[in-house]
Formats: sequence, C-alpha cells, structure tokens
Amino acid sequence: MGYNNIVRYDAQFFLHRRHMKNINKRISLTLKELRRERGWSLDKTAEKTGVSKAMLGQIEREESSPTIATLWKIASGFDTSFSSFIEDIHSKFNKPIHRGGKTKQLHPTDEKIRVMPLFPFDEQLNFEVFVIELLPTCEHLSPPHQSGVIEHVIVTEGKMEVLVNGAWQSLNKGEGFRFDANQPHGYRNLSSKIAIVHDIIHYTKTT
Repeated sequence: MGYNNIVRYDAQFFLHRRHMKNINKRISLTLKELRRERGWSLDKTAEKTGVSKAMLGQIEREESSPTIATLWKIASGFDTSFSSFIEDIHSKFNKPIHRGGKTKQLHPTDEKIRVMPLFPFDEQLNFEVFVIELLPTCEHLSPPHQSGVIEHVIVTEGKMEVLVNGAWQSLNKGEGFRFDANQPHGYRNLSSKIAIVHDIIHYTKTT
C-alpha cells in the first residue's frame, strides 16, 4: 500500500493549559452522556464509581477537572475505557494509521506524570495504548480498574518500577511487565532521568 494511503494525525489531547477547557468539556459531555445512557442519577454514579456526588457535579459543570486517578474511577464504574473520555472511538479501520504527538499533563496535581493516548480504545480488539512519561521522583498510584483488565507495561527509555500485589517491581529499558489491573497498582521513577513507557491496556469484551 502506498505511503499516501496512510492516515496521519497527531494524538495531542492533553494540551497546553489554554486548551484545558476543551478537555474538561469533553470529559463533562462524556460523563453526562454515559449517565443518560445508563439512566443513572448522580447518587447512583457516585455509588458505582466511588467518586463523590459533589465532585461529579463539579466535573459535569466544568468547575473541576478530574485527576488521572479520579478519571480511572469514573471509567471503571461505567465499565468503559479511559481514553473514551478524551478522544472519539473509531470502530472501523480500513487503512494503516500513523499517530504521534506529545505527552501532556492532565491535571495540576499530576505534575510528574504525562500521558498521551497513542492508540485510543479499539472496539474490535478491546485495547488502548498510552505513552507515559514519568518525571524524576514521580510516584503515581492508580485505583483498581474493572474486572478483567490487563496491563502490559513496556519501558522504552530509562528505568521505573511498577507496584503490584503490594511490592515494587523494577524494570529497565527494553523490559516489560504484565499484570491484572483490577487491584491497586502504581508507577514510580526513583532515578534522576525521565522514564518513558508504553502502557497497553486490554479490556474484557463487555467494555
């Protein structure tokens, strides 16, 4: 297939601060739509996600932006993918796809972790791929994802550690780690250099 037939676009969704309003709006609209589809009240959503009713209301009114951990709680509560809150889901692919972009900070308190959805959720294969940059001294803890979610973490630059089953597992460049993500887990970088990882997240067929 010729090079001109390749679909090209940048996956820059965690934009500069001036674009945060657009991100918050998308998260707000997605949350509202999911609630509408399920027929859930804010009380029901709070029960299912573990996120307070007050916080959910602030997110929907675009008065507050969720941290990565909070957005994962919401995604898991709805049994949907993380990337669906920040990018349209494409269900049909009839051409090769080339993607690129820059990792960005999602929330002010997530200042040492930068994320980019390299490939957003694929409805056919039930997975998504993120590029994650862990700045020096970063320690990011994640809540349990929905049942059946599997993560493959592959280090492409530097070294980092993954927290699984209460223990930190060291990973160097070129090494990978697979684990069940329906448990508390985390990532940290104790080195003085940035660590870059590819995080492949696979969901069950019910997503």
